[in-house]
Amino acid sequence: MSNLNPHSRAWWKEAIVYQIYPISFFDSNGDGIGDLNGIHSKLDYLKDLGVDVLWLSPIYRSPLADMGYDISDYRDIDPRYGTLADWDNLLKGVHDRGMKLMMDLVVNHTSDEHAWFQESRSSKTNPKRDWYIWRPPKYDAAGNRQPPNNWKSVFQGSAWDYDEKTDEYYLHLYVSKQPDLNWENPDVRQAVWELMRFWIDRGCDGFRMDVINLISKVDGLPDAPIAIPDEPYQPASMYFANGPRVHEFIKEMNAKVLAQKDLITVGETPFTHDASQLAAYVLPANKELNMVFHFELMDIDAAMGRDHSPLIPRDWKLSEIKDIVGRWQKYKRDEGFWNAIFIENHDHSRSVSRFGSDSERWRATSAKMLAILEITQSGTQYVYQGQELGLKNFPRSWGIEEYKDVASQNYWNRVLQHRKQEAGGAEVDMSDVLDGFQRKARDHARVPMQWDSTVHAGFTTGTPWMRVNEDYEHWNAAAEIADCTSVHAFWKEALKIRKANDILVYGDYTDLSNDNEQIFAYLRTLGKSKALILLNFSTEESNFSLPAHGDAEWTGFKCVLSNYNSTTEELEGCAIVLRGFEGRLYIK
Repeated sequence: MSNLNPHSRAWWKEAIVYQIYPISFFDSNGDGIGDLNGIHSKLDYLKDLGVDVLWLSPIYRSPLADMGYDISDYRDIDPRYGTLADWDNLLKGVHDRGMKLMMDLVVNHTSDEHAWFQESRSSKTNPKRDWYIWRPPKYDAAGNRQPPNNWKSVFQGSAWDYDEKTDEYYLHLYVSKQPDLNWENPDVRQAVWELMRFWIDRGCDGFRMDVINLISKVDGLPDAPIAIPDEPYQPASMYFANGPRVHEFIKEMNAKVLAQKDLITVGETPFTHDASQLAAYVLPANKELNMVFHFELMDIDAAMGRDHSPLIPRDWKLSEIKDIVGRWQKYKRDEGFWNAIFIENHDHSRSVSRFGSDSERWRATSAKMLAILEITQSGTQYVYQGQELGLKNFPRSWGIEEYKDVASQNYWNRVLQHRKQEAGGAEVDMSDVLDGFQRKARDHARVPMQWDSTVHAGFTTGTPWMRVNEDYEHWNAAAEIADCTSVHAFWKEALKIRKANDILVYGDYTDLSNDNEQIFAYLRTLGKSKALILLNFSTEESNFSLPAHGDAEWTGFKCVLSNYNSTTEELEGCAIVLRGFEGRLYIK
């Protein structure tokens, strides 16, 4: 530990965080919806895997217009998931096992059914009118009413909805049932601090903060530049992401709430790839958050074409992945920047289908290789439910009716409407859209968890809210726990190795493979310790030569983890042969 400043250590840096998407995790009462008691019943499974922190996607009262990210009451549990007493019971079970519980904080917007918004829209003179962002209409040359600006919402057309009663529009960056809060109003900020304290006082150990970089909008809310000439509404993230007062607001949050306890905090920061912008949320000197989720790696296979939709896939190159990983592994380490390491979550399709191969031959092997990639990077480790089982995207044969996500449905309807207009109302071919969905839709991460080979994968005794992936008879937790060669067994061993080796959490990073498009090889160093990681991202056997600075440099490395079960090997010389999707971790 010679070159590790002990002051830079923290429990949350070394923690394994497991994200639970509650509606799809485990149903305890047969209504087809996962719930808090279902999560409680699986705590021993999570503890055995090596989990330290459970992060729950939103479980607050909600109409579920956007799967719980539209909250109608921040201080109560949605009845679909249980009660506050059930939450207290879950928390006790988590703490009794030495784990912690992290809640999802969604405070850029509320549901339109929240009492705050009901008051706000009731009249222009209501005390809560200014808790949301209201603007009068504009009128075009013909006298037609228009939204206050041309901003496009993330999921649908205009980012504004007209409210007839008060003859004004309210801003919603997401769906119309998610009006944006006005963080310029100090009363709003105070209300947010109070709801955070409510959960902290109840025992919550930290927060994942949904789209936290969107809480400050540019003064005047100007029109966005025209990026899509033939459409009325334009992408406007330059005016609402990382806005002028965002750091002031989060510093205030830290000073008044977060700094009072030793919490884990991670911000979600979409629309942002610029490292210096993201670092401002994280650097310890700024006193804001522990870390953020940046999406540069997660966006690598999205075409993001003319309509800026993440549902249109593109092919990536390994050199692009290396460039992203390398930059973030080395970024401002001397100033204390800290990474959040993840390759799956509820907003992205399955990693083995994106970055490995989900074919029968390569699925388990490539899922294990990706596990090595994850556990050998410096940062806090995040695992998404089912990732530890190697779960993959559901089949292309599923029709649009199986896609439940609002982003999928809105995109489908928009494209369908446009094509029908162009075809004069005739039937149109949408197969290319389904092709894209099969690779990219968020729905793939939201199918019910696959627990065993019984009906509906053991997720529910009722009818599941969403169809279960049909490979569950073989790919499920029970089968994998019983198989010492499974993806689950590999993840369990990999997490154990990560926890036993500080070098994997805190070490420095050097890329050894440069722009090789098959092999990703890198070295981690911490004091006199070294870790060598070799990953083949292709199905083909590949030869690779380690940089030679004298043969002695590569002696003494022992293989501690391999997805080809060759963990007793020592590294011999610089010449390496890696089989298809082979991954190895050596430590010296």
